[in-house]
Amino acid sequence: MPASPSTARAINDRLALRLLQQEGALTAGQLKQLTGLSRPTVADLVERLTAAGLIAVVGESGEQRRGPNARLYGIVADRAHLGALDVRTEGVSVVVSDLLGTELARASVPIADDTGTGPAVEQAVALVERAAKEAGAERLHTVGIGAPGLIDPATGELRDSSGLPEWHRRLVAALQERLPARVTVENETNLAALAEQREGAARDRDTFVLLWLGHGTGAAVVLDGRLRRGASGGTGEIGFLPVPGTGALPSATDCEGGFHSLAGSAAIARLAQEHGLVAAGPAHEPQAAALVRAAAATPGSPRSARFLDTLADRLAIGAAAVVAVLDPGCVVLAGEVGQAGGDALAARVEERLVRMSPLPAEVRASTLGGDAVLRGALLTARDGAQDELFGPSPR
Repeated sequence: MPASPSTARAINDRLALRLLQQEGALTAGQLKQLTGLSRPTVADLVERLTAAGLIAVVGESGEQRRGPNARLYGIVADRAHLGALDVRTEGVSVVVSDLLGTELARASVPIADDTGTGPAVEQAVALVERAAKEAGAERLHTVGIGAPGLIDPATGELRDSSGLPEWHRRLVAALQERLPARVTVENETNLAALAEQREGAARDRDTFVLLWLGHGTGAAVVLDGRLRRGASGGTGEIGFLPVPGTGALPSATDCEGGFHSLAGSAAIARLAQEHGLVAAGPAHEPQAAALVRAAAATPGSPRSARFLDTLADRLAIGAAAVVAVLDPGCVVLAGEVGQAGGDALAARVEERLVRMSPLPAEVRASTLGGDAVLRGALLTARDGAQDELFGPSPR
């Protein structure tokens, strides 16, 4: 059935807005060429989107051209402001951006283990409010949150997980109460995979597995361009994967004895100590990342080479498990540690996978590192806000 006039207008408007988002400012003539729409139709949608406050004239095209046909139209970036949070057990980081994702403010606050639930929530909410004020945002339209733990696939809420502080779950509700904004929450590793796929190491892949290597361990699975969460939202809890060499088995409430015991930050720091490595890094970064970065910077050193070889042996165990089950073709070593290891560590893991698995799998180092969670949260906030402001999706 042919689309109704109103549906056709919505489809055309959305197409034009997506082109302006991807290409930047365009003239009406360029919109006509890229959309294939008639000149009167383009003129109508430009007038409609301008009246709605979604686009505006931002300049002219070419010094020799003047008049209506030379006007450049762009999305009104401050039509909405967005927030993104990376919630860790040791603190919170926040970014505020405009509708196009341009960063306007960034801040973070550490939260000590002995901080009570109420004070911890208040610190985090106050941080968001200060960042929004610094960015000049009267209100935030959408806020995306990345947090450790499981997200209930039915409700989209952070589930109560043992080992995680209570303030994590309370924070989401507090932000919904204090801010006139739509608030969404997603597992941090899933957001990192989204960011690496859109802006990082997996931009040319629609199927891959991301191994998160930071303070803790995790994995995210992207198959045929879609993030896979599993029946309970727990896809990628690789820290609980039983592995040889740990001397114990993980339990339902404790991943000690699982892959986490080989690849978590504390385990990597101990391994570096055994090899006589020392390094200092930023306070917010896992110590393991500084140690791995120092080793990767001196791969010719016998001490560094032995450490990287042993670490690659460990990481290949987890990587081989997911490759054998999912055949993703690509594994991204992500998080602060994955980025710190760079090509030196990724190449070593890939060498071991070639020997361990009959399935080919390229191993790449993250290009976003620990910032991937914030980037992923901001991308989801931007997508959600644009879906609402740009009108209904075409059917």
